[in-house]
Amino acid sequence: MKRRLRARDVTFDTINYILLALLGFITLYPFYNLLMVSFNDPLDTIRGQVYFWPNEFTLNNYKIVFQDDALYMAAVRSVLRTVIGTFLSVGCTMMLAYTLTRKEFVLRKSINLLIIISMYVSGGIIPSYLLIKGLGLTNSFWVYILPGLIGVFNVIIMRTSIEGLPEGLIEAARMEGANEFQVLFRIIVPISLPVLATVTLFNSVGHWNAWFDNYLYNTRDNLNLLQFELMKILLQSTSQMVNNASSTGYIDSESVKNVTPEAIRATMTVIVTFPILLVYPFLQKYFIKGALIGAIKE
Repeated sequence: MKRRLRARDVTFDTINYILLALLGFITLYPFYNLLMVSFNDPLDTIRGQVYFWPNEFTLNNYKIVFQDDALYMAAVRSVLRTVIGTFLSVGCTMMLAYTLTRKEFVLRKSINLLIIISMYVSGGIIPSYLLIKGLGLTNSFWVYILPGLIGVFNVIIMRTSIEGLPEGLIEAARMEGANEFQVLFRIIVPISLPVLATVTLFNSVGHWNAWFDNYLYNTRDNLNLLQFELMKILLQSTSQMVNNASSTGYIDSESVKNVTPEAIRATMTVIVTFPILLVYPFLQKYFIKGALIGAIKE
């Protein structure tokens, strides 16, 4: 009987491992394929001949992307935006979330209702642009930071997390003479590190990947971000290929031996994903725990 149970367990475990390995392969292969495309000759890419390894290894795609001198300063601005924007956003979101959990705050219900409505109702692009322009934020670095300083979803996650903490901790700190800022930064923040890490990751990824506000609100080249500059390179490569095809009636191998939109797109994806992959391992141990704490309320 024991042998039968052991055989069943081994069979069950083996099938599970095979299914999980297959699922992992299906999940990771698209990213792996993008990496291989970025290191492959563009002509093979446009033919769809890249599968598990480069047919002809080359760094040409990266050289073409990085030959634009404006890319380096754009990367610096993107890093500054991500660091400053994430720091200010997490701090302001935490303070607002803490305020909305205090029962003695008379406007708590009204503001909670207001932020919930803002999740479903948007003013639209034109009113938003007019507002940003009226505030004098167009063509400035702060247009990347201030309009998105507080995210409603992040406020809800933090508020739910704080509401789940024992009220006795806060009362004990107040009895010791702590003011609201001391309660927040000495009691709430250390306990809420998993949720803070989760919101930090959400904010940093959002800031790093953002480019549309650059397109809408800034017309000065010295304020362009990395994502926007990469998009310009992609559009230029696409335009170059289309112009060649329209003038000759076909796409010859000479026109794509240096660059194709597919190869540039894969290279850009690898470039912008790499910094996130460096940050994520440091926050991973907090991420799942923080997401669950902020999403579940007993």
